[in-house]
Amino acid sequence: MKIPLRLLHLEDNPVDAELITTTLTEGDIPCQSQLVDTRQAFVAALKEGRMDLILADYSIPGFDGMTALTLARQHCPDVPFLFVSATIGEELAIDAMHQGATDYVLKQRLGRLVPSVLRALRELNDRDERKRAEEALRQSEKQFRQAQKMEAVGRLAGGIAHDFNNLLTVIMGYSQVLSTELGPQHPLRGKVDETLKAGERAATLIRQLLAFSRKQPLDPKVLALTTVVTSLESLLRRLIGEDIRLVAKLDPTNGRLRADQAQLEQVLVNLVVNARDAMPKGGTLTIETAQVELTRSPVYHLNPLLPGPYVRLSVSDTGCGMDRQTQSHIFEPFFTTKGEGKGSGLGLSTVFGIVTQCGGAIDVISRVGHGTRFDLYFPSVESDILTPAPARPSGQPQRGTETILVVEDEPSVRTLVRDELRKLGYRVVEAKNGVEACLLATQQAGSLQLLLTDVVMPGMGGRELAQHLSVIKPDLRTLFMSGYMDDIGIMAGQEEGTSSFLQKPFTPEVLARAVRNLLDASTPSDKTGASPSTPPKTPR
Repeated sequence: MKIPLRLLHLEDNPVDAELITTTLTEGDIPCQSQLVDTRQAFVAALKEGRMDLILADYSIPGFDGMTALTLARQHCPDVPFLFVSATIGEELAIDAMHQGATDYVLKQRLGRLVPSVLRALRELNDRDERKRAEEALRQSEKQFRQAQKMEAVGRLAGGIAHDFNNLLTVIMGYSQVLSTELGPQHPLRGKVDETLKAGERAATLIRQLLAFSRKQPLDPKVLALTTVVTSLESLLRRLIGEDIRLVAKLDPTNGRLRADQAQLEQVLVNLVVNARDAMPKGGTLTIETAQVELTRSPVYHLNPLLPGPYVRLSVSDTGCGMDRQTQSHIFEPFFTTKGEGKGSGLGLSTVFGIVTQCGGAIDVISRVGHGTRFDLYFPSVESDILTPAPARPSGQPQRGTETILVVEDEPSVRTLVRDELRKLGYRVVEAKNGVEACLLATQQAGSLQLLLTDVVMPGMGGRELAQHLSVIKPDLRTLFMSGYMDDIGIMAGQEEGTSSFLQKPFTPEVLARAVRNLLDASTPSDKTGASPSTPPKTPR
């Protein structure tokens, strides 16, 4: 059944109006006709805007057709306008077409009415299709420019990450050493701890840079979205303060998605902090989770989402809202509306990077003075949620007596790692590059149990070094360390239990745990009963 055409008909002769409606109906164009015969009624109908087609007589007592055409083009410029009149002449009709009329039909020749209306509606549909295509093209170009910006800053962030993370390793490492040696009662202990916290904040900033540029490695797992939100609720309440009311509308079916939990939590915290800042005088912040069926792709994406089941996370506020100009820049790196020193401009860029890296997309609705709503969509998954094994208590630093070859081209990092490992009882052989490490390893191959090497070094990198040493020492275990986030991929193809990866920056405590865990790890050959090639470990 066809949807009736909504017709606005300017006609003072009811008989002619009925005849015109009948002609359209008989021509298979069902109508819902709104008949008006005065200027006031015509303007009121135009302002309502509920019409698909306008038909108008040229001569109306106290009101002429050309004025009606001018008014129609002011209020409804895209709605087809046809003159249906017995008095319009050819010259007037041509003038009317120049002024914006779609067509004209003489009442004496109503046989032309149906074809003329069909042509007008077809042309309107074609124009709408072109507009939709042009808008889609604009959105694609916008997304492409956004991707280019993020890729450019991502390359910059990746380039500085290695050097910056080396510096942070030294800053955080020695800060933790000083904090431990000074003891809790020392007057300088607080200053040292503040230095360590500053290093951690700097490391977080680097991770944010790499997250929005999609360079941050993820540890994706199947998560229950409602459970993730619930576990953060107490933290979020502390973040927003007492003058903002937090409302949680959580999906009881607890839809599942695949994501890195730490980064999903970061997404939620970033959105909540933005919402809080948009409500300086208080308001309501609402967090919702739901399972939905998408029929269209959200506006902000790198790759359009296909129709299907998704998990939605929504964060909305009753704050100041955003105008269209601001909305067009919200996901750009370093764009912020906050005052100097109050925002880095990376919060929403980080959100965009994490969501799109998870295969999702974002919709944003905002009105100035009426608040903002972010809808985040993630592909829904049906896999079971794996329960992680309980973590072992850290306790005292884990000690050992094995021999470790440390290879690092940055002297300050090498010195820190060497000294901290020696404190724990390990015998350390150090080299400043891959070539020097090969020479040392050839001389001491029998005593080496672990290679601890930077991945990126001049001349010979860590991967190449590990391959060379595996020839002379097949059972040598390798702990790669790097400030480049992408280098975590170096683990691909490595035998289980023989290698691991340590992300810079790290503290001595993290280093000690990573070394001990790798030395104690079982290999497939251990599981099949083969004799281990390394000496027994010293009891701890």
